[in-house]
Amino acid sequence: MPSTEILLAFTLTSILMSLSPGPSNLYVMARSIAQGVQAGLVAAAGLGVGSLIHVTAAVLGLSVLFSHSPMLYMIVKLVGALYLIYLGISYWRSQSEPDSEDNAVPVKKTKSMPLKRVFIQSIIVEVTNPKTALFFIALLPQFVVPESGPVALQLFILGMIATFTALPCDILVAVSSSKVAAWLLKHKNAQRIQDKVSGSILLGMGSFIAVGEVAGFEE
Repeated sequence: MPSTEILLAFTLTSILMSLSPGPSNLYVMARSIAQGVQAGLVAAAGLGVGSLIHVTAAVLGLSVLFSHSPMLYMIVKLVGALYLIYLGISYWRSQSEPDSEDNAVPVKKTKSMPLKRVFIQSIIVEVTNPKTALFFIALLPQFVVPESGPVALQLFILGMIATFTALPCDILVAVSSSKVAAWLLKHKNAQRIQDKVSGSILLGMGSFIAVGEVAGFEE
């Protein structure tokens, strides 16, 4: 079982990442604007299911990897740390332009569809999002301490925290979609500040982990 300090640190990191504008919550926003709050809530639920699929894959893959090759698991952690550094630099370099690929709000391109299809499509959107898979693989191992208990259980707990911290954020976007859309389009400075804060945390975390892994390997 992860320590309270690790759980709090991971929860705060997950909340911060969930609040940062990205493809998932922008998708929820688009569905809400096109079809109303109900469609946005259904989309949020679908994204949650898709996230659970990523959690399951990460838990199974990473726990097996740790059991059979701790050295390879360490390499995965190091690669994950480098990916976090890359994400941090990307946040810092982001210009938060409303017409960019990640920040565009595709209101006009979003057509009405049955709620069942919205739910299924949302699952597919999340499952096929390579950034989500990479983020789980990069982030989860960094908070696992083998001495604290079974690795699979720790990965599962962290993955569930990541999923259930993202869900309230997506629900908030669905309920207040019009206001959130206006905020994203008008308040460029606020977006830049959020990008810089998120980037700094990811960059610092990735650098700290990478240095620790290299130092541990040399010992």
